[in-house]
Amino acid sequence: MRKAAVLGVILAGGRATRMGGGDKGLRQVAGRRLMDHVITRLGPQVAGMAINANGDPARLAEFGLPVLADSLPDHPGPLAGVLAGLDWAAGQGAAAIVTAAADTPFFPPDLVARLQMAAGVSGLALAASRDDDGRVWRQPTFGLWPVTLRDDLRDALTGGLRKIVLWTDGHGAGQAVFPSDPFDPFFNVNTPEDIARAEVLAGMV
Repeated sequence: MRKAAVLGVILAGGRATRMGGGDKGLRQVAGRRLMDHVITRLGPQVAGMAINANGDPARLAEFGLPVLADSLPDHPGPLAGVLAGLDWAAGQGAAAIVTAAADTPFFPPDLVARLQMAAGVSGLALAASRDDDGRVWRQPTFGLWPVTLRDDLRDALTGGLRKIVLWTDGHGAGQAVFPSDPFDPFFNVNTPEDIARAEVLAGMV
């Protein structure tokens, strides 16, 4: 595999309650679905991709990517999608995955390289953005996750862990900080108003 055997997993397992339900990744911005924007940005950075989503996978078939359902019940959050991605990557012989959220169309084109440079001893790294006031905001759905930690993650989720940073902090995750210029590259679409904002931002990238 190319790109040091890093695979990409698009996290699309959320329920999109603030958007009225359905798949946020299928909403359109600048004439393209959010999922198309994410695939275009992540694809050149990784050796292959899959989508983490629950429900009928046929609705996503046109993207031509494997669709990975959570292996744990009751929608336990993004970490369950990470685990599904890690299990898939292990079967592909990959060393790690990088995750990206399906509702975040403008994330950095050097995300993977920067995460790899920032990785801690365990091989973990999360993305973050720095605002105009110098504050750093972690973006925990954008991370580098080594396959070697998948059983540890499975045990943590089975034990009730849900908060991403509690687990990543416990493993000494590194942090790749990106500037918010001209806007936060991790801007994500949660509401219909965000769609309008994304239309504006699309003209700036």
